[in-house]
Amino acid sequence: MNPEHSQWYEFNEETIQALLDDGSSASEPHSIEYHFASDNFDRLEKAAVDAFKAGFEVGDAEELMLDDGGTLLCFDAVVERPLNLEQINQDTETLLAIADKHKVHYDGWGTYFVE
Repeated sequence: MNPEHSQWYEFNEETIQALLDDGSSASEPHSIEYHFASDNFDRLEKAAVDAFKAGFEVGDAEELMLDDGGTLLCFDAVVERPLNLEQINQDTETLLAIADKHKVHYDGWGTYFVE
């Protein structure tokens, strides 16, 4: 298994466990936002199209100013899911493949607490 993928699977497990430990519902849908970034708009746009084709809602690209004065473009691929490790790992695998294909950065995911 790719070491980067293993790190993301560990991140997924730790994040889900932290949410559950805080009392977030395991069975209720969560709005899960998977993050992508690149300094190349064309690559990022192609990744967004592939994420959309894979069933994710894709937000508009946003420009982020870096501390060094540079800029980075980013977007979120969003899906409603319960906190199911197997499903989130599958999403991660799909989105890492898209990021690799288009040479953009996959930057994990986040969600909000759901009772």
